[in-house]
Amino acid sequence: MTYVTEDNLTGIALERWQKTPDLRLREVMTSLIKHLHAFVRETEPTEKEWFTAIEWLTRTGKMCTDKRQEFILTSDVLGVSMLVDAINHRFDTGATPTTVEGPFHVADAPEVANGGDMAKGAPGTPCYVTGTVRGLDGRPVGGAVLDLWQTDGEGLYEAQRDNITGPWMRGLYHTQPDGSFRIRTVAPIAYSIPMDGTVGELVQHAKVPYMRPAHIHFCIAANGYHRVVTHLFQDGDKFIETDAVYGVKSPLIVDFKLKQSGKTPAGEMLDTPFYEVAFDFVLQPQAQAIAAE
Repeated sequence: MTYVTEDNLTGIALERWQKTPDLRLREVMTSLIKHLHAFVRETEPTEKEWFTAIEWLTRTGKMCTDKRQEFILTSDVLGVSMLVDAINHRFDTGATPTTVEGPFHVADAPEVANGGDMAKGAPGTPCYVTGTVRGLDGRPVGGAVLDLWQTDGEGLYEAQRDNITGPWMRGLYHTQPDGSFRIRTVAPIAYSIPMDGTVGELVQHAKVPYMRPAHIHFCIAANGYHRVVTHLFQDGDKFIETDAVYGVKSPLIVDFKLKQSGKTPAGEMLDTPFYEVAFDFVLQPQAQAIAAE
């Protein structure tokens, strides 16, 4: 029997996990052991530091609820979420690029009619988003589902408003037969990632960026096409270059045109300021999506 030493421990652990019958699990676990051991050997943490890390992970897990996922936020600020996203969505250059889902998506958003207001009295400047959904061949995609969620005009998501019991700043829209859609909401603003949890504690201590530029989340699904989770970012936002979760891609930066008053895309007249946003989403057929196997 070989007894462990500092020098041979990694090899012994790898040999043990090489017996895992599930080949993919074996590949993942042996790679994890190899890289985790290399990290420990490089950084040489003290026992106190290692237990501090374990305690931090424990507190992170305890913060997770059905409306808040602190581990997703951890993955986001480390850049891992965007890396996993990039590996799994190697789309044609003509397709709308994906970006991170983030920790605030809530399932079962309410249905909203085309042109309907998903903000429903939320604070913020009215914002109208119009455009189309089409395939790479240019054909319109009717019946596509657009699942939207965002902050209100005060930079808060549903999970961050204690007095909200129903859906807040989210909704399901459907494209028309010609692929068009029309959305009414309020303009999002730049906001800080949650700083009241373990991730905020770490980010603040490390003094790394913690702001996200103004954006609207979209998840677009249609039969025969690859599902797309993406954002539309407001051009000119001062945090575009330092997004805390590395989510900005240049094709997703769009012009939020501010109108002081006038006729909206919904055909109504407003005597107060509002924004207009126009964007066409391009979906890739499922057969053409190149995902990591």
